[in-house]
Amino acid sequence: MDFEQITLRRAVDCDRSVLARLAELDSTRLPDDEFLVGEVSGVPWAAIGIHTGVLVADPFRPTTEVAELLRLRAQSVHAAATPPWRRLLRRGEPAPVRFSAFARR
Repeated sequence: MDFEQITLRRAVDCDRSVLARLAELDSTRLPDDEFLVGEVSGVPWAAIGIHTGVLVADPFRPTTEVAELLRLRAQSVHAAATPPWRRLLRRGEPAPVRFSAFARR
């Protein structure tokens, strides 16, 4: 698919109507989450919840590639916001314990 320009950005307050329209078109209920919006040539085609991963997309547009880009970006943003010890616990690895110089005495 040949797109003129794809933009991925965080949704802001003025995007509420855009998110509501995409959710209505997709017959999906939006969770309480922060969203990334995927636009093609300035037109919103899809959005994804950063923490929940809930995707809403315009079913009348070819959104597969935009949706995949949104998924990858949302994973990256979510991982950057997650403390490293939580990522270790999620993988089943023990979290590193650090002692201060005072605790070693």
